[in-house]
Amino acid sequence: MVEVQFKNTRKGYYRNSNKIKLEKGDIVAVEATPGHDIGTVTLTGRLVPLQMKKANFKQDAEIKRIYRKAKAVDMEKYEEAKAKEHTTMIRARQIAASLNLDMKIGDVEYQGDGNKAIFYYIADERVDFRQLIKVLAEAFRVRIEMKQIGARQEAGRIGGIGPCGRELCCATWMTSFVSVSTSAARYQDISLNPQKLAGQCAKLKCCLNYEADAYVEAQKRLPSREIPLETKMNTYYHFKTDIFKREMTYSTDKSIVANLVTISADRVFEVIALNKKGIKPDTLESEAGARAPERRDLEDVVGQDSLTRFDKAKKNKKRNNNGGNNNRRQQSGERNNRSNNNNRNQNKSSRDGNKKGGNDNGNHTAAARNGSENNSSKPAASDKKE
Repeated sequence: MVEVQFKNTRKGYYRNSNKIKLEKGDIVAVEATPGHDIGTVTLTGRLVPLQMKKANFKQDAEIKRIYRKAKAVDMEKYEEAKAKEHTTMIRARQIAASLNLDMKIGDVEYQGDGNKAIFYYIADERVDFRQLIKVLAEAFRVRIEMKQIGARQEAGRIGGIGPCGRELCCATWMTSFVSVSTSAARYQDISLNPQKLAGQCAKLKCCLNYEADAYVEAQKRLPSREIPLETKMNTYYHFKTDIFKREMTYSTDKSIVANLVTISADRVFEVIALNKKGIKPDTLESEAGARAPERRDLEDVVGQDSLTRFDKAKKNKKRNNNGGNNNRRQQSGERNNRSNNNNRNQNKSSRDGNKKGGNDNGNHTAAARNGSENNSSKPAASDKKE
């Protein structure tokens, strides 16, 4: 047995009677009514019967077979059929509106060989679409099949990204959709904000049911919220509960926040037992004492609600860049200072050399002048001798 997935979330189970070696991701041609369809293998081996049982597959249902791995000719027909789906959906919506039918055609899926088209529609009430089928068959010249889906199935077929950052559950792994009520949000102490609780299908999010049972079991081990706690000074009423920490906060007024005191669930059981015996403790605090509740304006654990959560990193990066630039400027300034000092030293040495050279030249000139004077005076003496 092999599990084959078609467009979006539609899956089917087929018998590999030809013993073809198949792996996950292989594109195959499977038996259809009429003709054949093209799909992708998503599961093989021993896990397929378990998945069939999970999907409530009927044992007496006819199991069709896999023909072959898809060839190039099969893929060409498949791509041609898929290219017509969007225009067919737009045209079908126009035809349904012209027939005054209270329905919305959400998606169209062509069979792999192009001989059949499945029209998925949403309607609040029962719709008589017999005339619509005749008009669609004449317009598109294919076999028509109508399937009614809900808002959650439509969101699954369209797909998208949820507020958690992951792909929609209904578009990936969910096969059956259980009704979701607001009581699941109340059990988990989630604020009843319709914009936060609604998913892309405009219905309550399916993930509200995931942890609801765990919260219900945890609350069974906590004291009742309806029982007020009496002390010698005041009467305290329940304000809020932290299920994970097993702590309960009480206020001295039912309607407004006043004199909040947070105590453990075990201490609440003790006070309730004392009140049943007619004993009123001095305070709600135990011998270890109670802590005042922390004042928080916004419960944002992971920092996803802050609009400036990336600014700090950018500022640090800019600051680091400025520091690097300053260091580079300092280094370049030091190099310039060293080169300037070297130039000054060279100029000074050259000036000193010039001065020394000038003195030597002056000495040589004076010596030459004295020598010439002596030479000129010698003939004069000889003349006197003569």
